[in-house]
Amino acid sequence: MRVFEKVAETLIGLGVRQVFGVVGSGNYDVTKALIARGATYVAARHEGGAASMADAFGRVGSSVPVISLHQGCGLTNAITGIAEAAKSGTPMLILAAEVASSAIHSNFRIEQSHLVESVGAASFRISRETAARDVALAYRTAVTRRIPVLVNLPLDIQNSETTEEYAASVASGAAILTVAEPVTEDISHLADLIERSNRPVIIAGRGGRGAGPQLRDLAEVSGALLATSAVARGLFNDDPFYLDISGGFSTPLAARTIQDSDLIISFGSALNMWTMRHGELIGPDTTVVQVDVDALAPGKHRPVDFGVLGDAGLTAAAAARELRSRGFSRVGYRTEEIAQAIKSEGRWQDVPYEDLGDGERIDPRTLTIALDGMLDKERVVAVDSGNFLGYPSAFLDIPDENGLVFSQAFQCVGLGLASVIGAAYAQPDRLPVLGTGDGGALMAAAEMESVVRLGIPLVVIVYNDSAYGAEVHHFGEDDDAMGLITFPDTDFAAIARGYGFAAQTVRNLEDLEPVREWLDGSRDKPLLIDAKTVSFASWWLEEAFKGH
Repeated sequence: MRVFEKVAETLIGLGVRQVFGVVGSGNYDVTKALIARGATYVAARHEGGAASMADAFGRVGSSVPVISLHQGCGLTNAITGIAEAAKSGTPMLILAAEVASSAIHSNFRIEQSHLVESVGAASFRISRETAARDVALAYRTAVTRRIPVLVNLPLDIQNSETTEEYAASVASGAAILTVAEPVTEDISHLADLIERSNRPVIIAGRGGRGAGPQLRDLAEVSGALLATSAVARGLFNDDPFYLDISGGFSTPLAARTIQDSDLIISFGSALNMWTMRHGELIGPDTTVVQVDVDALAPGKHRPVDFGVLGDAGLTAAAAARELRSRGFSRVGYRTEEIAQAIKSEGRWQDVPYEDLGDGERIDPRTLTIALDGMLDKERVVAVDSGNFLGYPSAFLDIPDENGLVFSQAFQCVGLGLASVIGAAYAQPDRLPVLGTGDGGALMAAAEMESVVRLGIPLVVIVYNDSAYGAEVHHFGEDDDAMGLITFPDTDFAAIARGYGFAAQTVRNLEDLEPVREWLDGSRDKPLLIDAKTVSFASWWLEEAFKGH
């Protein structure tokens, strides 16, 4: 067996089933070997697209994805998507060919390990004698540290023969991931803080996903309201005391309710500037508790009063047991008045606004609310970055915590189209929906061919204001240099049809009728909606720019 075959065998034994990439001479053999052993391979048009596809799959899928890349330029092309994954805590493996150690003058030679480590990923290099164990260690690192991990595959080693005997099954994904049990003293102190509070709020982040039942139970016994960061949106759907998103996307009701709380308990949320609005959602007398499996997380982004090292589900369950053992139970913040307020004004769709549409351009709120009522309820929504991003993120309902791919940690425009492809493979029974701006759609246009070739019946909503809207409203619409960030109108419907999409230009609600017809039809082509939108400053980016 050659080393590249051993690498593929090991990855399949570890549970890898999904591979994204762009094939070149250096990664051709290992990619074929993975496919031969049962992996599904998706060919992207750009390595950056492959990285974003894998990132999205890793967020809402059930296994660790792999990216397969050529040496040198293949990896540099993918680095922005890798940076987003690293900053978002997405476990995935990057298989990248590497020039042989003797090829010191190769044009493909770069310090690949240094490159990925500079954006927060980790790296390993295989050897002929220990290739399988090297890959297993890389996999373990990706899962336990929740980061992308590069596996360098030197060309001379890839094709050498190996006699290594290593059973990948001994390091399966389930066996690798250890669950952190909170210590008894921490649970006791957390219960004390809950007892002393009157208006507690539980905020769940990505680390709270999968712990919904335990967090709901703790909220019920403690009298707490529930909220999530944007990335965990949907975790508490249908709970009458769910405030939806905490942070820049908070509804007015959610913002003032969280501000009025006297105890905030975070489960797997970073409590960064986005989730806490630069601290504005924390009242002057509010106690803040942060629960995380990462010992360095509590206090990383802002001071906290108490940090708990522990798994979200185990910690919530233990705290609920402790409270019940004390005979503790109360209404707390879960009053009928709060429940009625959430029912009547807890969603952005219920918040009144002045429609700014003029017939030539549609208000993005009006557009998104209308689409929310038309699109399948079973959906997975991916969101690109830009002035528009709050509309698909907050105005489109999602079915659960695996329904939103929010790739905003690196705040990079152009990752959305590839992300929705990865999300479609992770959640194949749901309608994939992308919200993107005109800038992001143009940056990622090459992957439109991928969508058509792969036969993905997705919906792309282009919020087209003919500008980099975030910068327009940040620098001021009267700036002398506005020509740097405003552009002539682009006919995205024509571009999409050229790739093989169905497409519709939308300037008002009447223009959405063909969208309804597409949804009721065979969906044999993907659909792009070129929405000519009114441009105005979004409140969430006003918050975001405070951190720049």
